[in-house]
Amino acid sequence: MAEEPRLPSRTIIEGRDRAAARSYYKSIGYTEDDLKKPIIGIANTWIETMPCNFHLRRLAAKVKEGVRAAGGTPMEFNTIAISDGITMGTEGMKASLISREVIADSIELCGRGYMFDAVVAMVGCDKTLPAAAMALARLNVPGLILYGGSIAPGRFKDRDVTIQNVFEAIGANAAGKMSDADLLEIENNACPGAGACGGQFTANTMATAFEFIGLSAMYTASVPATDPRKDDVSYRCGTLIMDMLRRNLRPRDVLTRQAFENAIASVVTSGGSTNAVLHLIALAREIGVPLTMDDFDVISRRTPLLVDLVPGGKYMATDVDKAGGIPVIAQRLLEAGLIDGTQITPTGRTIAEEAAEAVETPGQPVIRPLSNPIKSTGGLVILRGSLAPEGCVVKVAGYERRNHRGPARVFDREEDAMTAVTHGKIVAGDVVVIRYEGPRGGPGMREMLGVTGAVVGAGLGESVALLTDGRFSGATRGLMAGHVAPEAARGGPIAAVQEGDTINIDIDGRRLDIEVPEDELRRRLETWTAPAPKYTIGVFAKYAATVSSASEGAITEAKF
Repeated sequence: MAEEPRLPSRTIIEGRDRAAARSYYKSIGYTEDDLKKPIIGIANTWIETMPCNFHLRRLAAKVKEGVRAAGGTPMEFNTIAISDGITMGTEGMKASLISREVIADSIELCGRGYMFDAVVAMVGCDKTLPAAAMALARLNVPGLILYGGSIAPGRFKDRDVTIQNVFEAIGANAAGKMSDADLLEIENNACPGAGACGGQFTANTMATAFEFIGLSAMYTASVPATDPRKDDVSYRCGTLIMDMLRRNLRPRDVLTRQAFENAIASVVTSGGSTNAVLHLIALAREIGVPLTMDDFDVISRRTPLLVDLVPGGKYMATDVDKAGGIPVIAQRLLEAGLIDGTQITPTGRTIAEEAAEAVETPGQPVIRPLSNPIKSTGGLVILRGSLAPEGCVVKVAGYERRNHRGPARVFDREEDAMTAVTHGKIVAGDVVVIRYEGPRGGPGMREMLGVTGAVVGAGLGESVALLTDGRFSGATRGLMAGHVAPEAARGGPIAAVQEGDTINIDIDGRRLDIEVPEDELRRRLETWTAPAPKYTIGVFAKYAATVSSASEGAITEAKF
């Protein structure tokens, strides 16, 4: 019988020469017996600056109980985390996407430094999810992602609300459509406790995708953050990682091309965030799986929009749990032959085997039957054209407008666009162009929920379009084209747009064009000069110097 492979942690712990390392561990309470067991890293993104990750310290204790009960020794460590919602509309928002790389790097560094035998990554706010996946793919030890869960919906005037409604209320208040008292009331009630933003925004989108891709156990992500069942979910993840270690199931065993296609199908059928394009491409780049923006369009064309969730639909993320959970979505797609049911999940069972046990709540209205889709195609489309040679992404869940042609209103930073919207300087028919907010130009590719929310709140959501080389929040709705590539800071055509140029957005034709003669556009670009870097020292500068295009996932690349 072949010998079992030696656990990585033995290099740190075993033998005479490792006495000093053992002494350090014993000084903080680990026993001789503890150190003989597999060492499991618990990568916690807990932080006391946001609701999304605020409860993860409590859940980590349950994960560790599960690890110990299953014969392992857990060692918890922490990372940074940036709240998109809190930093939105400020210079601080530039830290958000950059944090994805820092979180991934920090989990990877601790994993390599301490030679953990397996890792459970605990995540909440948007960038912590893809960052954890990227780190697990790099380490390629048995690894599992545990999502902290969605926040409960808030209540305002007898209806459920989320943070999206607060951003839109800001625009409504600025336009004189909402009183100061109502703005304060919705501010006070939209976020009732811990958990990630409560619609099919980026965090819940990626949590859904990771159950489909096989990095999270099914039946775990849709359980809400403050539901008592989350403690049991966390404990079970602790025991499951030990089982994965015994089976030697590693991230690269599950992250196949077919698994990525399954994840994309889950995003487009649920009306998920445009950020999924960026994050899944970034994850694919970590392991060499070929994936492009165009793959999202191909899968979206063949996949119906079935899940009726805000921002485009009616229901909250917690309503998916009430309907039976994410595996019910998998049942629908399996029934339609739209995902590969043979792909492996963390339990070692296939996604088809796991989904077969889902119990759908009778009469639930959230996850539509195949016979009654919200739309016959999915929630994301990819456009190309003279303004986006490398592509851009548009979310089409929740509205019907298929084209827009109008004059460009050009802004070289988000704050100037926000001022124009809130001061009534944007009118029906306009195309708001926000540039130099891309991965390099921002740097950090800020989300534009402040601006898009203000546009909707001002009553312009059906008459104004917006395009940017930055990003959108998962809570964004309306005709908004993001990730326009190449970005302005790299000399992309968006840099050549002038005030009043006619922009044409054609969803059905998959086109984003500027109606300027080709030779004129070329002349403008030939006279364009790159702006000076906004940061010359520190993490923002390092990111800007190494980041790739949004069409490549905006990953940082080593150049040898």
